[in-house]
Amino acid sequence: MANDDIIGAPPAKGRPPAVLQVIPSLITGGVERGTIDLARALVAAGWSAVVASAGGPLERELARTGATHVQLPLASKNPLTIRRNVRALAEIVRHHRIDIIHARSRAPAWSAWPAAQVTRRRFVTTFHNAYPNDLPFKQRYNAVMARGERVIAISEFVAEHVAQTYGVGADRLRVIPRGVDLAVFDPAKVTGDRVVALATYWRIPDGAAVVMLPGRLTRWKGGLDLIEAIARLARRDLCCVFVGAEQRGGFRSELEAAIERHGLTGLFRIVEDCRDMPAAYALADVVVSASTDPEGFGRIIVEAQAMGRPVVATDHGGARETIVAGSTGWLVPPRDPDALAAAIAEALALTPGQRGALGRRGRAHVAAHFTREAMCARTIDVYEELLFPAAPAATAWHGERMAISA
Repeated sequence: MANDDIIGAPPAKGRPPAVLQVIPSLITGGVERGTIDLARALVAAGWSAVVASAGGPLERELARTGATHVQLPLASKNPLTIRRNVRALAEIVRHHRIDIIHARSRAPAWSAWPAAQVTRRRFVTTFHNAYPNDLPFKQRYNAVMARGERVIAISEFVAEHVAQTYGVGADRLRVIPRGVDLAVFDPAKVTGDRVVALATYWRIPDGAAVVMLPGRLTRWKGGLDLIEAIARLARRDLCCVFVGAEQRGGFRSELEAAIERHGLTGLFRIVEDCRDMPAAYALADVVVSASTDPEGFGRIIVEAQAMGRPVVATDHGGARETIVAGSTGWLVPPRDPDALAAAIAEALALTPGQRGALGRRGRAHVAAHFTREAMCARTIDVYEELLFPAAPAATAWHGERMAISA
């Protein structure tokens, strides 16, 4: 029997390890961004990287990393489609000589887990949130993510949920926070022309203080609470910007109706597409994350701090780990427009010196805990735990591993 056919065996001598990541699509979002970042790091480290998804606009960016993309309907929950996906993934494993299958979302995991069993390959999962179990079938559906030989949680908040709800022990559970690219989210590299271009396109009035809530237009992101908070501030020198696409039809109309009801029509902008988020953050005087339900991590909070912006977030979930309250930003109770308004007012009242000091603390906090390089290196360490259990993680594969931290 060939070494590649033995369950748990490392790759044959001289062959670089290969990882298959499975996600629903390559449209937009933190999961997709993390998948591309990891693919880039794998290739830089001398590994082989394959991604299977339904595809999308980010396919071109993935291709630039040197990874291979295979298109499959992995967002489907249809049993017949899942069965076909299992066969297709098994063929991908054999063709690309995959060593590890990494499921980064629930629907694809239902195809990836059986494929890993059929091909006898290592199986890794990533929990991106504390998935709700409010319906009888939900816990069983979510539980596929707890079947990994290693289960990655993107925050301590998520890890605690995984341990308590699914009984995943410390032997399998690993906490690896999401990371941002500090070379991209760098205030020193955002030119004034980029900021002016956005301000002009979004029709930001001269001299207006910009309050920004990035994220998909969906109810639980707290947009209605932000509108209530701005109404309580009773200031006309603000411009508030929602930045993000509508997830389901109808909610944008609800936001617009709430804005009109409070007499705030001229103070709000809704922008569904922004391709220069570093410039968007640079334009903001305060960045808000008003989620009504706990987020597993909260990528916008970290990106905004990397850009040196004051941040205000609701006090639950991953935000408690990404913000140092009173030092890099503010935490307020969820669904509390009065507290949200008070924190926004404090942020807007900072002197230039105070804003500068807070921004430096925020960026240093991100650099110490939430970089893309650390996220990728720690994930590869998890892979090496499985493939090379007898070797030190840093020396298990001698390809171009040091390129990760370059």
